[in-house]
Amino acid sequence: MTLDPGRRHDAVGDAESAGAIFVALLPFLKERGVRTVAEADAACRRLGHALEGFARAGWEEPNAAAAAGQGALSRIDSYPFRHRVADVMGHPPAVAPPNMTVVAAARLMTERRVSSLFVATPGDLRVDAAGIVTERDVMRAVAAGGAAALDGPVDAIASRPLAHVGADDFVYRAIGRMDRLKVRHLAVCDAAGEIVGALSARDLLRMRASDALALGDAIEAADGAPAMAAAFARMPQVAEQLLAEEVPAVQVAAVVSHEIGALTARAAREAEAMMLAEGAGPPPVAYAVLVLGSVGRGESLLAADQDNAVVTEVAADPEAADRWFARFGAHMADILDAAGVALCKGGVMARNPAFRGSIADWRRRIGEWVGRTRPEDLLAVDIFFDFRAVHGDMGLAATLFDEAYAAARDAPMLAKLLAEQIGAHRPPLTLFGGFRLTDGRVDLKLGGLFPVVAAARCLALRHDIRLRSTRERIEALQDRNIGAAEDLGHWLDAHAVILGAILRQQIADLAADPAILGRDERARLKEAVGQLAHVGETVKDLMFRA
Repeated sequence: MTLDPGRRHDAVGDAESAGAIFVALLPFLKERGVRTVAEADAACRRLGHALEGFARAGWEEPNAAAAAGQGALSRIDSYPFRHRVADVMGHPPAVAPPNMTVVAAARLMTERRVSSLFVATPGDLRVDAAGIVTERDVMRAVAAGGAAALDGPVDAIASRPLAHVGADDFVYRAIGRMDRLKVRHLAVCDAAGEIVGALSARDLLRMRASDALALGDAIEAADGAPAMAAAFARMPQVAEQLLAEEVPAVQVAAVVSHEIGALTARAAREAEAMMLAEGAGPPPVAYAVLVLGSVGRGESLLAADQDNAVVTEVAADPEAADRWFARFGAHMADILDAAGVALCKGGVMARNPAFRGSIADWRRRIGEWVGRTRPEDLLAVDIFFDFRAVHGDMGLAATLFDEAYAAARDAPMLAKLLAEQIGAHRPPLTLFGGFRLTDGRVDLKLGGLFPVVAAARCLALRHDIRLRSTRERIEALQDRNIGAAEDLGHWLDAHAVILGAILRQQIADLAADPAILGRDERARLKEAVGQLAHVGETVKDLMFRA
């Protein structure tokens, strides 16, 4: 590769040359699996001889500048990462009709001891139709119009559009959104877009904000794949500090999953915009983007790849609709890959025909899976039945979820075959209690996570437990007295220990530091893996337990 440096020893010329070199290097980096800043940094750290040469020459460490900018990550208040918005919001929401006078609205705020009211037509609490009035709005109205302003309709001083977050979002996303929009109040809505509560800066007063808390909103506001990648690159540092502050690994995995879901939704919106720019027009029918597997369960690890699908309404012209969604799926996959979520090697992406289609197509597929139960059908069940909608028509996705679980409930042979798969599991332990290694490592995903995740899913399908996460499914079995409390407790403990070990190893890999487990941690991990030795037999026993 040759490059004409143009103007040398000139700030603009040097910047242009550096940029050209960087762009030219991108294809070579991608060939070697380097897609993000974090991966590039890790790759640099593995070049030991080069780093020694840099040091002798007086160069700074490659990532020293970046590390200096991450001082805010050195300590994180873990509360916003542990709790959902629904845990801290005010509810039910205080609502004023549009024709209520300003003075009456002020009295209502005083009576309810709130600092804001949603302005909405009675019976219509859609977040995109409502407005908001705050104490400051009332003061501004009086300052501008005097006492006469108090007799005017509250709708005249309401602010629109209404800034909002989801009730299921983690609190740190709300903090980031308030900071970016410079607002003190947010509406809280459910999956259908209905207002279910309110969140104010006062509700968050006890929380200490930092740059890390803006992670989620940075993804939401990112303009294009490079900005998405820059935002998502913070995730390993956030995960490391949460674990350091003893946030349970299950909760850290939930945060990672939430952000991969948000990244997928952002990629879907970018893909829609690209389709419009290309002249393909808007979506031909309503649709929903689904995340599958570990992201759907809320148990994703840091090295997750793409697992997504698309469900649509039945189109008048199915072939034309499929052509649109094929291009859309390809754009979404490319955007996610550029943003740091790698393409799925198994092809579990909406760009592939098997993972997109109308709700009628999905009904047919589900019927085939639960009816034929071939090996490839069981693999599809493992991936699909954990799905969660992240973008589009949530009602369409909810219908598919309910129908899928109803079909699985009425197919006991499916659960039986899933149980037989689990029964073939053997813990990765040697005769003398050591770990059985593959290429110098123990495979904790296959040897540890698989049996407990698969067992929880199998029993959830058999007993019609319509929950996604492994922990929720096992706790639901406990609540229904399906299985011995001690056995199920061992499953929960093992899942948490193994998930934590994998997350810590992934973080250590990024830092090129393989030695992470002390003697006590190794003992706990061996115990956790060993407790899953008889999962298959237990699942078979519980298959038909009422």
